[in-house]
Amino acid sequence: MAQALGEDLVQPPELQDDSSSLGSDSELSGPGPYRQADRYGFIGGSSAEPGPGHPPADLIRQREMKWVEMTLHWEKTMSRRYKKVKMQCRKGIPSALRARCWPLLCGAHVCQKNSPGTYQELAEAPGDPQWMETIGRDLHRQFPLHEMFVSPQGHGQQGLLQVLKAYTLYRPEQGYCQAQGPVAAVLLMHLPPEEAFWCLVQICEVYLPGYYGPHMEAVRLDAEVFMALLRRLLPHVHKHLQQVGVGPLLYLPEWFLCLFARSLPFPTVLRVWDAFLSEGAKVLFRVGLTLVRLALGTAEQRGACPGLLETLGALRAIPPAQLQEEAFMSQVHNVVLSERDLQREIKAQLAQLPDSAPGPPPQVRLAGAQAIFEAQQLAGARRGAKPEVPRIVVQPPEEPRPPRRKPQTRGKTFHGLLTRARGPPIEGPPRPQRGSTSFLDTRF
Repeated sequence: MAQALGEDLVQPPELQDDSSSLGSDSELSGPGPYRQADRYGFIGGSSAEPGPGHPPADLIRQREMKWVEMTLHWEKTMSRRYKKVKMQCRKGIPSALRARCWPLLCGAHVCQKNSPGTYQELAEAPGDPQWMETIGRDLHRQFPLHEMFVSPQGHGQQGLLQVLKAYTLYRPEQGYCQAQGPVAAVLLMHLPPEEAFWCLVQICEVYLPGYYGPHMEAVRLDAEVFMALLRRLLPHVHKHLQQVGVGPLLYLPEWFLCLFARSLPFPTVLRVWDAFLSEGAKVLFRVGLTLVRLALGTAEQRGACPGLLETLGALRAIPPAQLQEEAFMSQVHNVVLSERDLQREIKAQLAQLPDSAPGPPPQVRLAGAQAIFEAQQLAGARRGAKPEVPRIVVQPPEEPRPPRRKPQTRGKTFHGLLTRARGPPIEGPPRPQRGSTSFLDTRF
């Protein structure tokens, strides 16, 4: 039986191809158990069927209709009903609509509209040889078991090459960061190259500025912020990490820079991205705190990790059953961490940064889709408003009017004026005193 099983795992000679044709579109669509992909496109993946807690088909259809309605009137929805957008993102964007919703949430559609033809120019331009060589070495490492990226000549790797090259030309002062590879690959799984490029721009420059530059100053700052949050929310875990010498830079950059694309099951990764594009970097901290709690939350777990290597192994080997999308995201959203708490901690850590720290100070990032939408609306209003040109209006001089003479009434009374105009007063019988008689019986 083992021999038969081994023969089944070996490809016949006529199917053994070189790397240039392995995984092409024609091969992936053909028969064969080794070519079967799950519902996310991973060959041999275990996500062919929805996992436990996955919503039924009827509920998914209802959510799809809600998203279609919201995206048809996106500006009105974001202006008046953002809370509904946030709650729907927490429930998970339907897979069929992520290509429509992600660019709207991150504002990439506005960037693409304001810069028509920019991506085509960047894609057609020759890239920097230094960055092109580095990018080329990393292409085969990005999800090698996904049907889009198994072939070096396939549209997946070639599209990834174009997107990453375009970003190095768009921001030559930043160049290429290795962690941008998995981020761009996840975007390409759902979006055309041009939309994936503008989403990558928004992630690198609006959601996480300072993450992918040469100094990575924002990553170091967020590492200190994460440890401060651990000290406040999970004091026993923080103490254990301090004792064994596990600093945040040993595990946090892989989580935050890649947006957990290499650390969680892919269905859970998509749910994290849905919430991240809606609520911003706060979601990354919540996910990181949840992972640390799941790995080292109990005394037994910490006791089983007496040293640095054991602790790092526990952080990277959380049982997959605890990372299922529905249960895991429910714990993430229950973490007591608001945007105000995060900003307060960031300011506290910024005040403690030494003046000799390399690189410029981290830039201010926008807190999710609502802040990005408001900033783009304000920028659009400024571009649309015509500058007011000052005008000098010269009024002709008015003709002088004669001063108005005030009547001389000093020392005169109103009764005296009347007597002079009408002559002497007429004398008559004296008016009787008013008594208790009625008004009609009074004589005047």
